[in-house]
Amino acid sequence: LVKLAESGGGSVQTGGSLRLSCAVSGTSYSLYCMGWFRQAPGKEREGVAAIDSDGVTSYADSVKGRFTISQNNAKTTLYLQMNSLIPEDTAMYYCVADICPVPDIREGAGYGYWGQGTQVTVSS
Repeated sequence: LVKLAESGGGSVQTGGSLRLSCAVSGTSYSLYCMGWFRQAPGKEREGVAAIDSDGVTSYADSVKGRFTISQNNAKTTLYLQMNSLIPEDTAMYYCVADICPVPDIREGAGYGYWGQGTQVTVSS
């Protein structure tokens, strides 16, 4: 059973930065693709960033150049470094995982394991 636990959300002003973390347990980490989704009230869920078992990353166009996904060497912690935050980034952010391969995260589906979410609020 894969367990995912996010942390690091909070409130920042436009232009600020946050780093989200996701602690991963209960799996053979090397086999898993991982990523981050977000969902704002009244909006569809959006795949933000993903990293596969070889370390290849992908990003939604809306965050490319501002967000960076990474993981530690043991693959027990997933990160999302968020820079140049804007109010449109306000959402609940979820850490996700599943056995590779998975669909492109920008398709908005394909991951079976989800964390409980962490709130990010960006004020203007």
